[in-house]
Amino acid sequence: MSGHSKFANIKHKKEKNDAAKGKIFTIIGREIAVAVKEGGADPENNSKLRDVIAKAKANNMPNDTIDRGIKKAAGDANAVNYVSVTYEGYGPNGSAIIVDALTDNKNRTAANVRNAFTKGSGNVGAQGCVSFMFDKKGQIIIDKEEYDGDADELMMMALDAGAEDFSEEEDSFEITTSPEDFSAVREALENENIKMASAEVTMIPQNYVTLTDEEDIKRMNRILDLLDEDDDVQAVYHNWDE
Repeated sequence: MSGHSKFANIKHKKEKNDAAKGKIFTIIGREIAVAVKEGGADPENNSKLRDVIAKAKANNMPNDTIDRGIKKAAGDANAVNYVSVTYEGYGPNGSAIIVDALTDNKNRTAANVRNAFTKGSGNVGAQGCVSFMFDKKGQIIIDKEEYDGDADELMMMALDAGAEDFSEEEDSFEITTSPEDFSAVREALENENIKMASAEVTMIPQNYVTLTDEEDIKRMNRILDLLDEDDDVQAVYHNWDE
């Protein structure tokens, strides 16, 4: 893992999201609804909901907005049922892209995702066409400016809680876990009041693709921007080394 920091990327995304908080709040609101439906409204007994709440707080979602979302999902029998769908495809120069969505209309979402790929000269492929190039991992990133403790202590704390790997980058610490151990590691750090810049289960590329052609970079950004604007899209993973 070492040597490839995602922190600049995360800061960039957060800055973009700060200009359009509605988008990230919509994403998290849907995740809250799904988590409550699957495991109930009590975070104490629902680790998936605890993880979503942690993500909401990391994105500065107000507590009353979180509570309203949980109550609405728990009390509304007629709430919209979201279905989880994943699309895989190729961007410029063979770059790999995975799109996770939560939708109440699969046809609309599929059309929008296909349109985003097409406009960036990419194409949607069959299920499994690129996911084998990624590893599903829990990833926790801690901004060095937000942590004034000892790096070795942080590493031991993470490994003792079940983390697989710990690496120190120029501006951050990165902790990776199996998807199954992610909640336990995140909660162990949270209990020590360690502020996390990002904490989520994600798809980490095994290898990265560099785009050198200006047109390819424009096309890739076109795909990513269009996906980012779609409310159904929850997350986009790719192996472009920006």
